[in-house]
Amino acid sequence: MIHSRIAGTGSHLPEKVITNFDLEKMVDTTDEWIRSRTGIERRHVAADGETTVDLAEKAARRALDAAGVAPAEVDFIAFGTTTPDLVFPNCGTLLQQRLGCRGVPAFSLETACAGFMYALSIADKYVRCGEARRALVIGAETLSRITDWSDRATAVLFADGAGAVVLEPSAAPGVLSTHLHSDGHYKDLLYCGSGVSRGFAERLAIIMAGNEVFKVAVTKLGSGVDEALAANGLERSAVDWLVPHQANIRIIQATARRLDIPMERVIVTVQDHGNTSAASVPLALDVAVRDGRIRRGDLLLLEAFGGGFTWGSALVRY
Repeated sequence: MIHSRIAGTGSHLPEKVITNFDLEKMVDTTDEWIRSRTGIERRHVAADGETTVDLAEKAARRALDAAGVAPAEVDFIAFGTTTPDLVFPNCGTLLQQRLGCRGVPAFSLETACAGFMYALSIADKYVRCGEARRALVIGAETLSRITDWSDRATAVLFADGAGAVVLEPSAAPGVLSTHLHSDGHYKDLLYCGSGVSRGFAERLAIIMAGNEVFKVAVTKLGSGVDEALAANGLERSAVDWLVPHQANIRIIQATARRLDIPMERVIVTVQDHGNTSAASVPLALDVAVRDGRIRRGDLLLLEAFGGGFTWGSALVRY
C-alpha cells in the first residue's frame, strides 16, 4: 500500500515588519492590549509589488531543497490561498511556470485559513493513488492587501507569509489521515464582502465578529482533532506535537486545554508572524522542524479553521 510522507518543509516571510508599537501610531491600541488578547508581537507585510506567488516561490524552493527534490521533479501542485495574484491564471499555475515543471496538474483553492489543510488532503490522495510522486503543497497569503489598517479588531491580527511541504510516496504511513469540514451557516461571522461576480468595493477588507468566531473555532478545532485521533485509534497522549493554525494565542490555548494537551507540546509562532491564514500551519511546521523541536518519527496533529466556516485536521507521522 502506498502512503505519502512529508519529505521537506519550507517557509518565507516578507522583510517588512510591523510591530505592535508601530500599530500604536496607526490605530487606537497598545502593545499590551495586543499581546494580552492575541499573543502577537510583530507581523510581516509584503512590500509594494511583492505578491503571494513571490512569497510562495521562496517557501517552495526551501521545501524542495530540504527534500532533495529538483523543481523539475514536481508532478503535482496544490496551492491554498485567499489572496491570489490574479483572477486567473491560478497561483498554482503561476508558481509552476517559475519552477519549470510544465504540464503537471497545478491549481489553487480558496478555503481561507484552512487552505493548506485542504490542499494537503488533496495532494495526499493523489500520492496514495499513485498519480503523483512529488507533490508540492503550498499555503501563502498577502492578507495585508485586504486588511483595513484603521480597524483595530482586524489590523492587529492579519499578516503575510508562505509555507510549503513536499509529499512523496512511502511504504510506511506518513500522512495517516486528513479530515475536512465546512459550514456556510457561519458565513457572516468572518468574510471579505467583495468579489468578481458581486463587484469589487473600493476597498477590500476583512470583516470579523471576533467573539463569535472564537467560540465556534475552539469547538470545531477540538472536534476535528478528536476525529483524527479516533480515526486512527489513538489517544491524545500519543501526540508529540500539536501544530495549530496561528490565529491568536487565546484560541490556541483554549484548544489545547480542551484536548488536555500541555502548551509545552504545542507549536506557537503567532508572536512572530501573526495570522497568515493558509500559510500559518506550514509556516509553524517549518519553524519547528528547522529549530529541532519536531524530529523524524514524531506524531503531529495539524489543524486549521477559517472563514466560511471551513476547518480541517491531519494526523501526520513526520
